[in-house]
Amino acid sequence: MSFRVRRADLGDVAERARIVAFVEGRADGTPFHLPVWGEATAGGCGQAYRMLLAEEAGALVGLVPLTQVRSPLFGAALVSTGFGVGGGVLGDGAAARMLAEAAVGVARELGCPTIEMRGGAAIDAPGWTFDDTRYVGFMRPLAADDDAELLAIPRKQRADVRKALAAPFEVAIGHDAAALAEHFRVYGTSVRNLGTPVFPRSLFREVVAAFGDDADVLTIRHAGRAVASVLSIYWRGTVYPYWGGGTAEARGLRANERMYFELMRHARRRGCERFDFGRSKVGTGPAAYKKNWGFVGEPLGYPTWTADGAAPRDASPLNPKYRLKIAAWQKLPLAVSNRVGPWIAKGLG
Repeated sequence: MSFRVRRADLGDVAERARIVAFVEGRADGTPFHLPVWGEATAGGCGQAYRMLLAEEAGALVGLVPLTQVRSPLFGAALVSTGFGVGGGVLGDGAAARMLAEAAVGVARELGCPTIEMRGGAAIDAPGWTFDDTRYVGFMRPLAADDDAELLAIPRKQRADVRKALAAPFEVAIGHDAAALAEHFRVYGTSVRNLGTPVFPRSLFREVVAAFGDDADVLTIRHAGRAVASVLSIYWRGTVYPYWGGGTAEARGLRANERMYFELMRHARRRGCERFDFGRSKVGTGPAAYKKNWGFVGEPLGYPTWTADGAAPRDASPLNPKYRLKIAAWQKLPLAVSNRVGPWIAKGLG
């Protein structure tokens, strides 16, 4: 077989349509493989993005999207795909091996000592490792209606959801500037309280603009104030609640329970069949919370390449060396964390 690997011309309309059709036609394709995801996230965080294609006799047989992430705090990495929980090499056999080899060439050219593939099979080549013990993903089908959806939730969590449904919340859904601003205030508060920096406003703005009607913000308000909010994307019958959180009072109000149940409703009305609750680290509170909703965690495998003599970057908040920094960050005034946080977070990738 004769394969050719080349850089995609993402400015060519026909090339983009060919790529989208290939991703949509693969069972292992994700929205994080789409050009719009890579371009929006890289553009929103000031990073560089490209895509490599593998062709055989002119037919597209594989691809890998690559975001060049640069950070003075966390170092440089080539990520597939930046700011995504999925991605990696999309292809089989010899095409996949050639794409991985070509990605290493790009990493060396750009001076990136690490390649992080957010998904895909293990890569049998020098410098590559594979870890499927760190993260789990949570996805399940949406039920046919509200009653069936409630019954799909384990008893204890179902009781909390019922209480949230009876509470005097206001539900707002949109994707305009006002919706994004409200979401940023809530999400910025949520991640500050967790001790992590918030992503730039431009990241959320670019993703919503790129996905158009296939992205929106759902916000829960209590007594006129936003207390929980989630930015979601919709693709191939699946809703991906991607950036969500709540204020300090959200937990006591059960606002997050209302938010996710309302999103299930909204997604079902849009014709979605599946709810992807995203990934969580094994053994953490977020993983336990998703299990309480009746989701079963499935291991997510991530291949990583590291150049000879280099150490893989580790920007995980669970790393013990960040413990004191996280504790200090949680005490910052929100105005300060929302101003400084994006400068840090845009380099996380």
